[in-house]
Amino acid sequence: MSQSRKPVVSLLCDMHRKVLRAIFLALYVVACLVSPVAAGQKTDGPNIPSGNTAGKETQSELLWQKLDAQVQQVNSELDGTMGVAIVDLTDGQILLENADQVFAQASSIKVAILAELYRQEQESEKGTSGKARLGDLYTVDAHDLVDGSAIMSGLAPGVTRVTNRDLATFMVVVSDNSATNVLIDRVGIENVNAMLDSLGLQQTRLHRKMMDVKAAEQGRENVSTPREMMTLLVSLYQKKVLNQALTDDFFKVLGTPKESDIPRYIPEGVVCANKPGQLAGVRNDLGVVFVPNRPFVIVVMTAYLKRELDGDDAIAKIAGAAYNYFDRVSRSSPYGRNLK
Repeated sequence: MSQSRKPVVSLLCDMHRKVLRAIFLALYVVACLVSPVAAGQKTDGPNIPSGNTAGKETQSELLWQKLDAQVQQVNSELDGTMGVAIVDLTDGQILLENADQVFAQASSIKVAILAELYRQEQESEKGTSGKARLGDLYTVDAHDLVDGSAIMSGLAPGVTRVTNRDLATFMVVVSDNSATNVLIDRVGIENVNAMLDSLGLQQTRLHRKMMDVKAAEQGRENVSTPREMMTLLVSLYQKKVLNQALTDDFFKVLGTPKESDIPRYIPEGVVCANKPGQLAGVRNDLGVVFVPNRPFVIVVMTAYLKRELDGDDAIAKIAGAAYNYFDRVSRSSPYGRNLK
């Protein structure tokens, strides 16, 4: 019985296979007819995830990750606390480390005072009365002198006259505290803070004049965060606070060479528009580094330092590492070839 049925089963299987092949062939032909390639239409390449995109973004990102690792290493080796904010002013890429921690600003808060002085100059140019002007004169008064006044203490009281812009230069270049306090009186603490509020900077505050020890003991410290000081500098650089001419002059004053940590490992020809700040156990430095074709903002704040010199060194190392990144990217092709 089984012997007689074998050929019939085999025949049926062969027929079944032929039918299936015919069906598959028909489906294939239909697919070819509707295929864009068969019709001669252009098709997209393979769908590569954006994270695997070749070229400058991937290569520079690898280099950026190395910068991030260097920042973390410096932070881990520092006997104290640290906050860092770095932003590429070309593509907006940001590196943050403890960037929302509030730090005492020391003299770094003087950047905000300088910004308000220039903002009031701009308002005066528009016709608003009662604002401080860069050209307003000040006659040196012995009652205004406080410690940490390398320039003002050497000027003749009642005789020497200087402009607000001169005072601003003293404040920035040698961090003259007397010049700073005169400017605070002229622009107003409340106006500095209102300007900061207008930029959404809620943690950055000017609470007292320089060398006001009693105010500091009462907790009225001048404070900010790395992220907010970064935001202030970016806003100034992008002319969101001042017009073109005043922005240029603002950074000209801020960029006057001075003793500070950011420029230590940066070539002399590169302008560093920065302002350091120092207190016992505290070292800060922040500013814009004008690398040709690739400027960047850098803010480094430290506190609880066992040795202040370690804070200085940490700031210099991070600034040097950041400069190496931005300088290298500015001179390289999308594939990392040095073209300059």
